[in-house]
Amino acid sequence: MYTLRPYQQEAVDSTLKYFRKRRSPAVIVLPTGAGKSLVIAELARVAVGRVLILAHVKELVAQNHSKYESYNLTAGIYSAGLERKDTDEKVIFGSIQSVARAEDNFFKNFSLLIIDECHRINEEGDTQYTSVVKRMKNHSRKLCILGLTATPYRMGLGWIYQYNHQGEVKTSKARFFSRCIFELSLKYMIEHKYLTPPVKVDLPVTCYDFSELVDKDSPYANVDIEHILKQQKRLTPLIIKNIIEIAVNYKRKGVMIFSSSIKHAQEIMRYLPEGDAHLIIGDTKDDERDSIIDEFKEQKFKYLVNVSVLTTGFDAPHVDIIAILRPTESVSLYQQIIGRGLRLDNNKKDCIILDYTGMSHDIYSPQIRGKKPNKQSVPVKVACPKCEFVNNFWGILSLDGEVAEHFGRKCTGAKHDPETLEFQPCGYRFRLKICHACGAEYDITAKNCQTCTSTLIDADTKLKQAKLSKDTHILRPDSVELSQQEDKEGNEYLEVKYYDFDAQDLSEEHYLNDQIDITRFNINFLRAHLRRPELFEYFNGSQDVITHQALFRMPSYVIARKQGKKWRITEKIFGEELSRNTLF
Repeated sequence: MYTLRPYQQEAVDSTLKYFRKRRSPAVIVLPTGAGKSLVIAELARVAVGRVLILAHVKELVAQNHSKYESYNLTAGIYSAGLERKDTDEKVIFGSIQSVARAEDNFFKNFSLLIIDECHRINEEGDTQYTSVVKRMKNHSRKLCILGLTATPYRMGLGWIYQYNHQGEVKTSKARFFSRCIFELSLKYMIEHKYLTPPVKVDLPVTCYDFSELVDKDSPYANVDIEHILKQQKRLTPLIIKNIIEIAVNYKRKGVMIFSSSIKHAQEIMRYLPEGDAHLIIGDTKDDERDSIIDEFKEQKFKYLVNVSVLTTGFDAPHVDIIAILRPTESVSLYQQIIGRGLRLDNNKKDCIILDYTGMSHDIYSPQIRGKKPNKQSVPVKVACPKCEFVNNFWGILSLDGEVAEHFGRKCTGAKHDPETLEFQPCGYRFRLKICHACGAEYDITAKNCQTCTSTLIDADTKLKQAKLSKDTHILRPDSVELSQQEDKEGNEYLEVKYYDFDAQDLSEEHYLNDQIDITRFNINFLRAHLRRPELFEYFNGSQDVITHQALFRMPSYVIARKQGKKWRITEKIFGEELSRNTLF
């Protein structure tokens, strides 16, 4: 039989607890090498009805089935590529392509559907996965759907579920998987010696320069990658020489090289030792591919080059060098590539990760927070003043390592009911737009009020309208001055004066003499101007504000309108409210 590791038992227990109360699809996140086959085996053992385990390629179907049966358990296979279409066993391992074409009788009596590599599910359109789920639910309204993945995010989509197991809102948008019910970090696996430690080298001697791909701010196109590689082809022999030297000097057994294209892979092959290297591409015939993989696992050759394959469903524990020669904006793909070298093997102490792209991702803490606001941004932790949840935002650190500014807009925390397993999002907004008609709060990008149906005018439109008006003055601040002043009646007020590059100025006044004044000031000034808007409650007077002037940021534009002989500031617009190309 088998014995579960503690985290595997916890994953099983979390699944059972969840599906006893809910039926919405859920996800378990287990790093490559965490032994998901044991989790599958235990869930299948305790399942009341039949269990279907789906994968997207035959290699993964065969691998999962083989490991399952190695525990002295019996299961069927439904995969045309493996030339088997079993239908009667309690547990069936199937490929999505074959199962999607199965007869309707095949889908009867299943109580649990497990989808391996579930991050591959496309959320849009009528896919093979949605078709299978629909047909299974026709026969079982109480079907439990569990996704398994090491990388719970998808390029262009972000996180594949709404809530994680700690009650954090990963996305406010609807997802096929409502929540992650158990997650094990890669760091935990390595610290507890369940996986091989990666030794990451970002600039191993030389590297390609793919920076222009990032500057384009669009998905990496093959034609652009090919163009860059052609311009920098003199680097390829130097890179391969470096890989060979490291493999020889450190006595490495298996080297996987991930190339950018077929042409690039063929170029790489020219510089590798003849007879000690093979290439696999998408068009490699199945028999040839299987033969190459078997020989590599048997260590009959050292260097295996591949193009956009072997990132999942491939298990060669002796691999101890991963060489990345292809750029990718996909955090998921990057982690899958790294995972090929982290399995344990006899006398294997570590796996060297050689990144020759100059644009790598973090192995342990993938950043799925949207694009960096600027080059100085780093991940920071910010506690919510409402629910105290610690958010992960982009931000800027001071010289002493404190959070000086952050770019978070909404708290990602949620309150969890242990009885119903329901989540109630906190919803606190660090940055917000207030409806001019009813006062409801929305994200700064919102265009319509959901409460009173008013149109919320965006910053770009405000600027365009102001530019067309003769009685409007638009100022782009270069500096700001805060001072305490007195009116004719002797009442103190805070004057905020904005100067542009030509020393022209606009000013506004704020009275802070009672609690009503302070509340108004919080809404009209502090929440927008503070680099950390959650600190607005700590200001109680003009001198307090002046003393902490370093905590404030300047708006990108100040709009004033003529009232009599004076200009009165009516709008202040900050950088995050504007579209990227806005300039006046």
